[in-house]
Amino acid sequence: MDALVALDDVSLTYGGAADGTLALDGTSLRIGGGEFVAVVGPSGCGKSSLMKLVTGLVRPQKGAVTVAGREVTGPVKIAGMAFQNPSLLPWRTTRDNILLPLEIVQPHRSRFRAHRAEYIAKVEALLATVGLAGCGDRFPWQLSGGMQQRASLCRALIHEPELLMLDEPFAALDAFTREDLWCVLRDLWEARRFTVILVTHDLHEAVFLADTIHVMSARPGRIVATRQVDFPRPRDLSICYEPAFVERVQELRQYIAGVRLA
Repeated sequence: MDALVALDDVSLTYGGAADGTLALDGTSLRIGGGEFVAVVGPSGCGKSSLMKLVTGLVRPQKGAVTVAGREVTGPVKIAGMAFQNPSLLPWRTTRDNILLPLEIVQPHRSRFRAHRAEYIAKVEALLATVGLAGCGDRFPWQLSGGMQQRASLCRALIHEPELLMLDEPFAALDAFTREDLWCVLRDLWEARRFTVILVTHDLHEAVFLADTIHVMSARPGRIVATRQVDFPRPRDLSICYEPAFVERVQELRQYIAGVRLA
């Protein structure tokens, strides 16, 4: 499998090389096209910094970041992003929030006005897929937290990105809503097979969703372990209670506890 995303011996310091904070040090990683990857580790280990490097929001002081065969020197156009805070614009309807990337990202931006009806139809189809049919005219304040996060996923996917970057997207939700959205994301990935990098503290979430789980060390972060998840797909939530699943979660928990103290 060819690597869609590659980090080669990457180091990142915030606040200047002399007295700044070393967030990542000697981090290397390979992620294949169509793979679903989770990145876990102790708080402050640099998981979000890794996301910023891959999407081109920051540049490393050392090493190289490559996406789709090109070194990353600026924002990556093939990526969609969703975060813990949905960050929907309160003055725009749900539909118009989801349309926003199409107004910004080429080649959609140059054809947006002429093909607006086509794009609206895509939004409505995506809303139906995530269980928000008929909600396009609602404003964010009219949606629950789970509904807002579903809309955020739609916004991240509307321009059909090759790479979906998720930074703790379900962390602020209650357990039932969170599990519902695991299934929404599972089904979207099964249907489209885009590449996913999921940063999460929830080890159940990582094991349920991912093919591969990368464990990061305490800061300065680097990949210290990689575990394959070989449970057959599609996965039902009932798998979370099976002994093999619980054993995998516990193995990861013990590993992270060890790197926290290292």
